[in-house]
Amino acid sequence: MGKIIAIANQKGGVGKTTTSVNLAASLGVLEKKVLLIDADPQANATSGLGLDVDSIEKGTYQILEHTLKPKEAILETNSPNVDIIPAHIDLVAIEIELVDKDEREYMLKKAIEGLRTDYDYILIDCAPSLGLLTLNALTASDAVIIPIQCEYFALEGLGKLLNTIKSVQKIHNQHLDIEGLLLTMYDSRLRLSNQVVEEVQKHFNEMVFKTIIQRNIRLSEAPSYGESIINYDAASKGASNYLSLAHEIIKKNS
Repeated sequence: MGKIIAIANQKGGVGKTTTSVNLAASLGVLEKKVLLIDADPQANATSGLGLDVDSIEKGTYQILEHTLKPKEAILETNSPNVDIIPAHIDLVAIEIELVDKDEREYMLKKAIEGLRTDYDYILIDCAPSLGLLTLNALTASDAVIIPIQCEYFALEGLGKLLNTIKSVQKIHNQHLDIEGLLLTMYDSRLRLSNQVVEEVQKHFNEMVFKTIIQRNIRLSEAPSYGESIINYDAASKGASNYLSLAHEIIKKNS
């Protein structure tokens, strides 16, 4: 049975999509079968794995509307063992369209539950908000990974997200776990980066992944080539960081 993990933080620019794409690719290289669901209208995970967003006709929007079976929306990617349910800008409309529907928080859960048997991991790249799309992702998931950038405002907003997770656990999904807090964009030369790491580890100790994702030029270049860091430069620091994270997750779930 596959494990469903949402990658969420309502702050933008913390490394959510970078983590979704590269964790998926790393798990794939380690011979796990992975499905990445792009639940962000910006569709960066879709383009980051080499798909042309403008030509997407079937994706997350259609499966949330239930006009399409999830299996009909799945595409192969250029990463070994990684499939994707892509997103398109039309996903923006879904929050408004679902708002008066019954059980609107469970649309994604109902749609993807049947895919568990086909994959080892199903990763959901969430939008940078705590709206209905993210709520659907958290309700459908077994666990959530929270990327936190090693910068000044890192912990701002984290309380809000943890409260949202608590209320999802209470109302919609009592089985939702926190898979871990992931420190991203770490620069060992900056005192601030080191302070943030200390602070997060002090407050949340066991909840923090041992792997820390470092700032890495190759990591920021890869998406513009439509490739994961594993495909783009397997020898880079970014690739070894995400492989280390994948190992950590596999070990935790074995």
